[in-house]
Amino acid sequence: MVKICCIGAGYVGGPTMAVIALKCPEIQVAVVDIAAPRINAWNSEHLPIYEPGLDEVVKECRGRNLFFSTDVEKHVAESDIVFVSVNTPTKTQGLGAGKAADLTYWESAARMIADVSKSDKIVVEKSTVPVKTAEAIERILTHNRKGINFTILSNPEFLAEGTAIKDLFNPDRVLIGGRETPEGQKAIHALRDVYAHWVPVERILCTNLWSAELSKLAANAFLAQRISSVNAISALCEATGADVTQVSHAIGTDSRIGPKFLNASVGFGGSCFQKDLLNLVYICECNGLPEVANYWKQVIKVNDYQKTRFVNRVVSSMFNTVSGKKIAILGFAFKKDTGDTRETPAIDVCKGLLGDKAKLSVFDPQVTEDQIIRDLSMKKFDWDHPAHLQPLSPTNNKQVTVVWDAYEAIKDAHGICILTEWDEFKKLDYKKVCYAIIRGA
Repeated sequence: MVKICCIGAGYVGGPTMAVIALKCPEIQVAVVDIAAPRINAWNSEHLPIYEPGLDEVVKECRGRNLFFSTDVEKHVAESDIVFVSVNTPTKTQGLGAGKAADLTYWESAARMIADVSKSDKIVVEKSTVPVKTAEAIERILTHNRKGINFTILSNPEFLAEGTAIKDLFNPDRVLIGGRETPEGQKAIHALRDVYAHWVPVERILCTNLWSAELSKLAANAFLAQRISSVNAISALCEATGADVTQVSHAIGTDSRIGPKFLNASVGFGGSCFQKDLLNLVYICECNGLPEVANYWKQVIKVNDYQKTRFVNRVVSSMFNTVSGKKIAILGFAFKKDTGDTRETPAIDVCKGLLGDKAKLSVFDPQVTEDQIIRDLSMKKFDWDHPAHLQPLSPTNNKQVTVVWDAYEAIKDAHGICILTEWDEFKKLDYKKVCYAIIRGA
């Protein structure tokens, strides 16, 4: 029996391994993590992440050929293929701080794999990493291999939170990058055979290592650029009287452009877009391409501008002050159908309003009060480090109240900010909402 182990039980590792276990019942899959609370949650009735369809997949496979464990070394040693899906946060200090990816957790994982392995292994990059990371990982594994052969592959994920299970069941493509050597090609074929259980072979793209690593960064950069582009146009629409919804629809009907990622919003968020853009900027700078770096920097600047512009519009609509006024915040996750708040625009919007001394009443159907308070008290980039390195006790803010009903959030509010496109917000009784606001005004 082929054994697969995934280091990292987060948003990528958990769902990806669950689907592999479902589609490949003859393969034993273990998801390992040093965080006992996270593993305990994966083994419970209440999974640590919310993703439509995930619960059913996990419960069908768990205990059969899908296992969640904190015994990292045991499962790594026994595996044939090791996926590494650990955090690659943006560095907060040292060379490249604020832009470069911090590969501390990846390096630690590589050294552990080398230490505990007793048989040849295929090591798969599942985390989003800078181009040429595989070269550094190869050096670590080769230096410590003790006669064991390690083959490195890059298999970046292209999941969209909220539709991750759907994306895994029916992916646009699966990308596998490896060395152009007999060993590298053999490893590519072995991983391709796993995905071929349910993915048409023509959708499994095989490239060299560097192309696979760079493709993930480039894909996220292009998607973020589309969002910043339509948000920049939204500012012009407001200045000229045009309707950004109509403009984006007109643009999206062009078959060369298409409609996806053309909805104007408060800005993009999530764990990847900004982090990957910053990483791309740093790589461009390191390779002597300042003009290219500046181009991608501007995508981030427009995103920051959109959030600031939103806060300014809220404040200016209330006689240039929200001091002491109650503002209802509907939605805190960075997008609907997920509880993920990493880099959510809601954080910057809330902090901007709090800076003007507003009182916030926050409701999100999937984000806990503890997470909201923690996010509003954390420094930038702290969210992407393990929980034990984050602030243990979030600072309570008397200006922030978290409630579990949209109407409760709106009650006696002076205004409403809808920051996540949850479907239930479309179904609110807005006559009732308007009455509540008028009563609170």
